[in-house]
Amino acid sequence: MGFKCGIVGLPNVGKSTLFNALTETQAAQAANYPFCTIEPNVGKVAVPDPRIRKIAEIAQSAQVIETQLEFVDIAGLVRGASQGEGLGNQFLANIREVDAIVHVLRCFEDDDIQHVDQRIDPIADAETVETELLLADMESLERRVENAKRRATSGDKEAKATAAVLGQALKLLKDGKPARLTEPNDDEEARLFREAQLLTAKPVLYVCNVDEGSAAEGNEHSARVFEKAAAEGAEAVVISAAIEAEIVTMDPADRPEFLADLGLEETGLARVIRAGYQLLDLITFFTAGPKESRAWTVSRHARAPQAAGVIHTDFERGFIRAETIAYDDYIACGGEAGARDAGKLRQEGKGYEVADGDVMLFKFNV
Repeated sequence: MGFKCGIVGLPNVGKSTLFNALTETQAAQAANYPFCTIEPNVGKVAVPDPRIRKIAEIAQSAQVIETQLEFVDIAGLVRGASQGEGLGNQFLANIREVDAIVHVLRCFEDDDIQHVDQRIDPIADAETVETELLLADMESLERRVENAKRRATSGDKEAKATAAVLGQALKLLKDGKPARLTEPNDDEEARLFREAQLLTAKPVLYVCNVDEGSAAEGNEHSARVFEKAAAEGAEAVVISAAIEAEIVTMDPADRPEFLADLGLEETGLARVIRAGYQLLDLITFFTAGPKESRAWTVSRHARAPQAAGVIHTDFERGFIRAETIAYDDYIACGGEAGARDAGKLRQEGKGYEVADGDVMLFKFNV
């Protein structure tokens, strides 16, 4: 299990260039004209985590398998998308299918690359996309809220909860605020809110695409985006799609020196993944053995049976217990045998909340 991020933004902000760099492919055609990405391109990329290599070395694993992150490069959006302008209907349909929105914003000056509005203003760009999502959500909710209110008058408890939570979301939308700021009163309202699948309820990561010289510290454009993200509970990162595209073509051994010369400690991919994990509140656990060491992703607060189910549904259905070693203990004790001898291997049951870095072996019976 990884997570699925939809890369969105206005035409010519660097979406496809970033997608190509992140997935180390040329699957998406990057060109200097609107709508060069007609169908959403999907790319999977390994999530870099140095812990898996250390685990594999100790376990003497024949193979290392990292968890994966899925990116979807979604066609550029223009004003009126919520009414079907441009590729609007397709854009909105594709965005409903992702877990989070990676919103690429142009934060660089380049006279050779046209901007759809003939100006460089990442905040205005963000608002253009957000307005279309807000309008689409408002249209979706208005009738549903009225119907729920009508049913609630007859004593329908679910309808009453629906009217309350979606009514709150609708008010936010009418005030120009995203639905993700909605605060459900209880678990039932939270469930109903999730099931509404609102576009503006999805978590957002703003990616500030800057020029090469601003890749390390950002610039005045990206600074404004960070302020916006902080104000609305979103995340933001600075990345130079041009640099990432160049890194892809390099020998891996040459990349650290290249990054160091630019004042960078890691690639943009690593920053995007870390921010994405934080945004979606995800953690990684590991399995290890002679055959393979493997990284898996689950939501924070996931219980042991849920983690087992990520590997195979039979593991969750027939879950008995999980033999669990904290990552630091696994390394310090030299693996499973040493951890067992040192009393660091724990037997955890169905109620155990998986911790980031846990090395786990599931016992099950079906």
